[in-house]
Parts: sequence; C-alpha cells; structure tokens
Amino acid sequence: MGSKTGFPFTAIVGQNEMKNALILNVINPSIGGVLIRGEKGTAKSTAVRSLAELLPERKVSKCPFRCVVSQQDELCPYCKESSVSGSMEEETVDMSVVELPLSATEDRVAGTLDLEFALKTGKKRFEPGVLAKANGNILYVDEVNLLDDHLVDLLLDAAAMGRNYVEREGVSFSHPSKFILVGTMNPEEGDLRPQLLDRFGMAVDVKSEKDVDTRIEVIKKRLEFERDPDAFAEKHSNEQNVLRKRIDAAKSLLKEMEIDDGAMRMAVEASLYFGVDGHRADITLLKSASAYAAFYGREKTIKEDVASIANLVLTHRMRRNPFQESTIDTEELNKWIKSL
Repeated sequence: MGSKTGFPFTAIVGQNEMKNALILNVINPSIGGVLIRGEKGTAKSTAVRSLAELLPERKVSKCPFRCVVSQQDELCPYCKESSVSGSMEEETVDMSVVELPLSATEDRVAGTLDLEFALKTGKKRFEPGVLAKANGNILYVDEVNLLDDHLVDLLLDAAAMGRNYVEREGVSFSHPSKFILVGTMNPEEGDLRPQLLDRFGMAVDVKSEKDVDTRIEVIKKRLEFERDPDAFAEKHSNEQNVLRKRIDAAKSLLKEMEIDDGAMRMAVEASLYFGVDGHRADITLLKSASAYAAFYGREKTIKEDVASIANLVLTHRMRRNPFQESTIDTEELNKWIKSL
C-alpha cells in the first residue's frame, strides 16, 4: 500500500500567482473562488489538493451539511428542528478539499429527494450530494471546462447564493452550501463561456517553468517526494506550520480591516480603464486586496494592495473579441499604476 501523504503546499516550486490566489481565497472565501488555467504538468491539481493541509478547523453541527450553529438563518431543516428542541450537537472538524468527479450526474451533485418516503409519511427525506459535502469546504473541479454546462451553472448558482435548492414533483428541500469553488483546466481542450468565467472571483494562467535551474529544482523535489513521501513532508513541516499560522492570523486581521479611500478609487478606476463591465470586479478587487493586506500583516488596505492582485481579478473579465486571448499587458498595467 502506498502512502497517503500529500505533496506539501510550501514545497511547490514557483507558480506564485496560483499559490497566492488559493491562499487569498482561504483567507476570504467570499472572493468567489479561482479558475486555474494551464497546460498539463504545471502543478495545478497538486496545488489544490495540497491546500487541504493548510485549511483551518470549523465548529459545526453533526448534521449531514455541517451547518455553522451561530448562523441561525442559514441552518438546514434538521438543525432548525434540533435548535428548537435544544438537541443540536456540535463538533470541531477540519476544513477539507472535496473533489467533484467529471462523470457526476445532477442528482449526485445536488442530492435527491425520496418522493416515495415523502408520500407515505408526509416527511422529507433527502439524500445529500456533493454540494452538501462541500458546505464550508473547498469544492475542487478538475477539467471544469469539460463539465456539462448545466452542472457548471448549478455549481455557480449554489456558490453565489450559498444555498442548494432541490425540487422534485412539488416537494422541495434546501440546505446551506457555502464553499470555495476551485476549477482547473487545460485551455487546449476548450474554454468556458465568458458569462461563466466572470463568476469566478479570480483566474490565473500557469505555464511550465522555462528557467533550467528552476526546472531542475522541480524534478529534484518530485523525485525526493516519491522516494519517501513521509520524510519529505516532515522536512517541510515547519514551513507548513508557519504558513498555516499566517493564514489564521490573516483571517483574524480581515475582520477589522479598513480600506483606504485611495484603494477604493483605484479598484473602480482599474475596472473602468481595462473595460470591465459591472460592479462585481470592483468588489472582488477590494476583497482580494484586503485579504492580501491581511496576509502581509496589515490592518489597512492601500492602493498598492489593489495593484498587487489586479491581474488575478481583471484578466478574465476584460471585454474581448472572439478568438482573442483575455490578458492584461503587464507593462500597461504597471504604467497605469505609476500614473496614479
């Protein structure tokens, strides 16, 4: 039997934008998730799966949906019932990465209602799906561009509303489904529709390393991990603990975060300058910049924080013509930042 030890997040060489995007979404899940685009072999899946080791604990109820007890308005029907009777039980669990298989059906994703049971007893019995398991966790979809469009819509609707609704033959059921949606894809195998792209808080394009020494370091670490995964994980345990504590501290700082007027103005002007429609980008820019400021131990978000993450939030939202890549010229972005 092989070891179940995963590759440590802190041992991933390079790919800083991808790692930053994932970390910022853990610090502030309301950013709206991240889409990671890149060719095969660029550590996309490795990074997402290794993130599990850095995720914080959560205090939740023992129901199938792991409801947050303090959020009374968002409880599932079972927790509402046990809350009234005073029989609700709590436990502390680790936040985790929940994977959605490409072959999943709508029933497997959303869950199903037992209509026969409802008709016989007058009570609802719900068979939870992936969206139930994902509540409070990271929902990871590999090759998200190959998933059926209606399933992508289902995931994005649940992510936006924070709740999953299932209705069958007039019988309905709903439960909380707040999760960080992370999708990975190879653009060579097809793209997502623009309206779906916009629903991801961030997008990052990853490429294989071109520097010889960096590529050698990637190979060395991978071979060392495969030779003895446990020893490799132990070697990086201190770095993992430091990053875990830093994420926890940033989550605390974020609660009292102030946003400088200059940062707010910059977020709005950036969206206008690069032709991004709607207000979602402005809000996401500020949420991401605040998480970035908190990650670096600051209590106020300034315009430099907005500039640091603008590329992650704006590139996939720019107006574009068919067959034209959606990218922000880094030189143009830097020039624009200096002009402010």
